[in-house]
Amino acid sequence: MIDVTCAIIRNEENEILVVQRGEKSHHPFKWEFPGGKLKDNETEEECILREIKEELSIDIVICKRMADAEYDYGNKQIKLIPFICDTLNDLPLLSEHMAFKWLNPVDLGKIDFSEADIIVADQYLRENEKVQEQASNISGSAQQTYNEEDLRSMVENMMGMQEAEWIAESAIGNSEILKKLLEYSFSDDRKLAFRASWTLSKVFDKYPGIISPDMPMMIDALDKLDNESVQRSFLRIISLSDINKVSARQHGILAEHCFEMLKSGFSAIAVKAYSMEIIYKLAMTYPELANELSATISMLQAEGSAGILARGHIILKKLAGISADQGSGPTLH
Repeated sequence: MIDVTCAIIRNEENEILVVQRGEKSHHPFKWEFPGGKLKDNETEEECILREIKEELSIDIVICKRMADAEYDYGNKQIKLIPFICDTLNDLPLLSEHMAFKWLNPVDLGKIDFSEADIIVADQYLRENEKVQEQASNISGSAQQTYNEEDLRSMVENMMGMQEAEWIAESAIGNSEILKKLLEYSFSDDRKLAFRASWTLSKVFDKYPGIISPDMPMMIDALDKLDNESVQRSFLRIISLSDINKVSARQHGILAEHCFEMLKSGFSAIAVKAYSMEIIYKLAMTYPELANELSATISMLQAEGSAGILARGHIILKKLAGISADQGSGPTLH
């Protein structure tokens, strides 16, 4: 039995990435979820992160492991170890495959997958339906009360945008649900905290107004968070918000924290990308930040990450119209 990891990678539109094998590969022209064989002395999580980096040159965040899928091809038996993952990068750089597609989950059944990948796709769709049914039950009762155990279970098993939208609808009618999501985001259970904060970011996409009042709390918590996945979600929310609605003191916290994230050699690509956007927004109010941000982005481009190169290029173009001596705006202390 050959152990092979694979990733069901979702972008910010909740589309799923699939890749196509080449003519001279095993299963030529078949589509599959990207991944690869487990090496000796390597964990399954380490394997999928390495394989995606090598095959696609993108960074992913592991959200959940699904059940293994075994298949006998006759000449070999494989065990697929699937992980549900998120990414900020929409443009993978293919090193082993001939093509890629981003698909709506409902279209997975229309793809000419390799046999083992068919099992994984079916499993993902079944789990998605199960979580949607659970979400519908919570949404339907949200106007009166809700079962916290069901809410926590649904957050832990969140599969996509539709369930997050249901929770958003529920939070409109029941503020206790929103409070619980915030509470879970600070949980010592790192997976629960990540899923809750991810759900908050999706709720923000649907109804930004109900999350915005909690933005000052998120900003104050940034330096204390030791869960980078939660920090990623909080920074995403802040990067999409009107930061002029928070105080000058919190502007200072944001600038210091985001520059620290940009200059750190350990920050994830998504954290750096959101930090760039936040500092750019701050530079619109505090022009003296523009030159420092430009210099920092130029330094980061030496890293060679496709995600950083793309985001950095966009921000540099937007920064072109800002200079430290432009206008007479306030000074950030």
